[in-house]
Amino acid sequence: MTDEAPRKAIPGYNLGSPEVAKSPITLEEWKELQASAFFSDEDVTYLRLSYEVLKDHAEDLVKVWRGIIFLHPHLKTYDQNPHTGQVDTAYTARVAERFAQWVLDTAKAEYDQAWLDYQYEIGLRHHRAKKNQTDDGHTLGHIRARDLIAFSAAIVAPMKPYLEKGGHSPEVVNRMYEAWWKSVILQVALWSQPYVNPGDF
Repeated sequence: MTDEAPRKAIPGYNLGSPEVAKSPITLEEWKELQASAFFSDEDVTYLRLSYEVLKDHAEDLVKVWRGIIFLHPHLKTYDQNPHTGQVDTAYTARVAERFAQWVLDTAKAEYDQAWLDYQYEIGLRHHRAKKNQTDDGHTLGHIRARDLIAFSAAIVAPMKPYLEKGGHSPEVVNRMYEAWWKSVILQVALWSQPYVNPGDF
């Protein structure tokens, strides 16, 4: 698909490892979820096109998103030690590195069992089930579902200027942008699974 360099080792980014939780939904159910979001093979094509555009800008995007988080005290609190009120900088640095890799993996749009399992793992790491465990963090121990879901808008809304950096036509940029919207909504749906009562997801 791309002339990408091998993925560097990122602490805690262990997609495909046996330590990752097994997704309770199947790949067939994942395909049904894609259909619910009107996510098509064409969207996969445009996501993969965005990889070449974003591969050199993933860290810049993460800085934008982290800036949004730090603008709002109710979001910033998730990166703070609840006892001291201080930001756990070691934790935030590790999370930012994984966030940048997530950009690349989203753009690659390679949907196999390892990817599906890792989405469940991401959800668990936002939930009290595993929050702070990956990095031995000292931050608030649970991210509220409402903030997890709502922040998906803050992820995609600022992306268009970065997608424009590839020199594609406005029509192609818009299609990449639309594909990112659908992909993020779908992933947040998967991340939300630990928050939902058994049998209700």
